[in-house]
Amino acid sequence: MLLAGLAVALALLLWAWHRRPGGAGSWGLVLRHWLALRVLGWAAGWQRWHLEQASQDVRQSQERLLLRLLGGARAAEPGSAAFRARCPLAERGSNGGKTPAHPALPTGPWALLRSSCTADSPLQGPVLYLDVLSRVFPEALSPRGTARFSWAGGCSQPAAAWALPILYSTPEEAGTVPSHTAALYVQLLFALRERALRALEAGLVSELYDALGVLRAGWEGLAQDLASGRLSPHLELPEGTRRRLEQLLAPDAARAAELRAECTRGWDGVARRLWPRLQVVVVAEPSSEQLYGEALRELECQGLPFYCPFYSAAGALLGVNLWPEQPDSRYLLCPGWAFCEFLPAGPGAEGPPETVLLADVQEGQEYELVLTDQAGLSRLSQTLSVRGEGVPEERFYRSLCRAVAMWPGARLVDYVCAESSLLGASSGVCAPHYQVFVELRGLRDLSEAQRYKLDQCLQEDFPVYKTFRFKGSIGSVRLHLVAAGAFRELRDAAGSPGPMARVLREKRLLHFIQSRVVS
Repeated sequence: MLLAGLAVALALLLWAWHRRPGGAGSWGLVLRHWLALRVLGWAAGWQRWHLEQASQDVRQSQERLLLRLLGGARAAEPGSAAFRARCPLAERGSNGGKTPAHPALPTGPWALLRSSCTADSPLQGPVLYLDVLSRVFPEALSPRGTARFSWAGGCSQPAAAWALPILYSTPEEAGTVPSHTAALYVQLLFALRERALRALEAGLVSELYDALGVLRAGWEGLAQDLASGRLSPHLELPEGTRRRLEQLLAPDAARAAELRAECTRGWDGVARRLWPRLQVVVVAEPSSEQLYGEALRELECQGLPFYCPFYSAAGALLGVNLWPEQPDSRYLLCPGWAFCEFLPAGPGAEGPPETVLLADVQEGQEYELVLTDQAGLSRLSQTLSVRGEGVPEERFYRSLCRAVAMWPGARLVDYVCAESSLLGASSGVCAPHYQVFVELRGLRDLSEAQRYKLDQCLQEDFPVYKTFRFKGSIGSVRLHLVAAGAFRELRDAAGSPGPMARVLREKRLLHFIQSRVVS
């Protein structure tokens, strides 16, 4: 009976899948969506079983993964011990924190079915994520119930696009607009057309932050476009793209009036006021973008739960969040996704670097993560270091927040750092130092005494930094204020999407942010 039912479901799935959108009505798309959800639940059960099996013996699972990464049988003496002995940390390559290009996910329900048969499927993560999301937020996978904000230039396909044909309210063309800001504007416009949205999704929390920034700056133009059913002539779009997008629009004066009324009321909780049926915000929120998540929770997305489905670092996927209802994100590290090593950090971590394997980490200890993924790249977290002092970006952020709290009326909007060596001869003859650029709200200028507070906080938080400052081998921090919107422009200038780099490594980007300094 079960096999017969499965055969009927597969037959219906095959029939519906071959009924392409061009030749089928909307009921056909809805049927495909419904069938894909049924197959998704079945595949998720198998993938959970695969993950449980891999997690029972983490050491063996990691050894199998490393063998695959090293080339299988071609690798002489494969294994973690031989790998670490032959490839010390100092000799391994690094991509400098850039996100490598990953191959596109296989598409369609048949790929979903095949994915359940193997533990190392590239679809394991998305399958688990979508299943968890639908269990905790039952309406989150409704047809056209999700607004996606992401710039497609170099960006991977959305996690759900390959399986659920009409999940998103935004057409694919909206993500191919050449300009980042224009793409977000178009995506926001199509999202505003759907009052019954259940979820807001973004590849990164900074993209949702920028999209709602577009709403704040341009809601009157968006309301006009909604009312007319046409895109603003001031929006820079290729003519063919503009024509295709406008074919999907229709005048909606009532929705335009609602948008004007809600934006006039202010920005506290505006997302839930514009979309009353919203259930969840789905974003990737790496540590370098924590600032944007905090700002959204306090203002535009007030009262909405945030679900961060994956834990990743420098483009490598490491774990999945199976508990979206928890306010603090927790992740299950998946031993078949990346080979993980842990470098002891924090107090008492001295001596030559020797990594600890995933199966040997100790609860309560602090580590720096070292990864080897499918691209064969090893990565360490970003740090500031002009004399080998090694100030991690997340701890620098805490010191910066402490300094900002000493500036009456100031609120930190954004920041970025650079080492003075990146300036070359233009940095002058002074000792190596940190260049720090901040955008503030509530304060237009800082005295020299206020600027020095940051250097004092760094000395208090990092004894090694304090020692170098005392010796004069590291100079005082140079703190600069930039114009409002400078960091949104910096993300546009960076080109390819990726988490905000808090430590700049490119002269081009450093010169760009320098050109926005106002004090």
